Amino acid sequence: MSADRVASEDRWLPAFSMLLVSLLSYIDRNALAILAPTILRETHLSGEQYGIIIACFSWAYMLGNPLWGHLLDRMGVRRGMTVAVGLWTVASAAHAWASGFWSFAAARALLGAGEGATFPGGLRTVAQTLQPSKRGKGLAVAYSGGSLGAMIAPLIVTPIAVWFGWHGVFLATGFFGVAWLLLWRKVGATVDQGVTFGKEQIPWRSPALWAYMLVYGVGALPLGFILYESSLYLHARFAWSQATLGKVLWIPPSAWEAGYFAWGAILDRAGPRYKGLMLAAMLCGTPLFFAHSLPNGAWVLAVMWLEMFSCAGLVVLSVSYVTSVFPSGQAGLLAGLGAGAWGAVVALMMPWFGRLFDQSAYGTAFQMAAAFPVAGYALWRVLSPMQKKPEITTVQGASWQRNGR
Repeated sequence: MSADRVASEDRWLPAFSMLLVSLLSYIDRNALAILAPTILRETHLSGEQYGIIIACFSWAYMLGNPLWGHLLDRMGVRRGMTVAVGLWTVASAAHAWASGFWSFAAARALLGAGEGATFPGGLRTVAQTLQPSKRGKGLAVAYSGGSLGAMIAPLIVTPIAVWFGWHGVFLATGFFGVAWLLLWRKVGATVDQGVTFGKEQIPWRSPALWAYMLVYGVGALPLGFILYESSLYLHARFAWSQATLGKVLWIPPSAWEAGYFAWGAILDRAGPRYKGLMLAAMLCGTPLFFAHSLPNGAWVLAVMWLEMFSCAGLVVLSVSYVTSVFPSGQAGLLAGLGAGAWGAVVALMMPWFGRLFDQSAYGTAFQMAAAFPVAGYALWRVLSPMQKKPEITTVQGASWQRNGR
């Protein structure tokens, strides 16, 4: 039985469980970014080394996304998410014992490998438990945990670090992972019931698939740039303390959270007019080009807010685009390919951004980051078969739209 037929009755609790797990994943991954000024000072790591550590996470995350997507499509969400969250819970707690470059790099890579299941699990769960007419809202719920986690992470991480030190933060994130696993043991018990997992194959030659991966991976790069580098930039340029950073770093990710629901609502109202909506989303973030020339931190935060709102639109629209082209039987793998492409681009660029920060070349770093959404949109326009009439073909019994929206 397909996911479409199983979801004859809406079950929202699994989608909210995916919200919680994506929230947890972003608290885990952002803890290091929030505490970077303190950790780099105490461990004597350079900005470039920090960038490589982030790249270790991103490379593992890139590989983990399609791998977990494939596994979730084959073995089910319940077992797959249990294994994945168990793995990254151990990795997150292991940061508490890291003391230098190699130990942080190893813990970060293991964390990225486990967290690659986050968004494939979310999309797969929504496809199995909600009717097609409600999956847009379900997708926003499941995916919004990431932006919500990025938003509240500074509010959680900073006081724990003040009270127990940065080592205590990573022990706390490990505890949060165990708590989610206990919840999932009950919620996930029925999520795979009645599902026959398909054997459809992704048509790798499809321009629509590569258009999706590029606009997601290249276009949304500033999400990683702002998440991982904003604390270092605001500390270096405006001398904001770790305590001050904890009070303000929730502001840019709040746009990410708002953007998921805003762009989802716009898409529902406007329909699949991807050409105009993608352009509008990309243009929202162009002020990032001028961020370093702004006179104070408040203006910089405002520009970061706009950029994250812009990138949220590119993510929502790209996922909607690809799920309108391909059936839900490969939902996990499709989600993994998009998030994996993003991880690859972040992994390639973070050491470069770290080197530019070591050289205090902040203006160049911001301009480079701001160029990626423009490039991602341009690549999507070139590759997406927007103007052609859809052609339906069958791959092992499944219908695919080769061209069209």
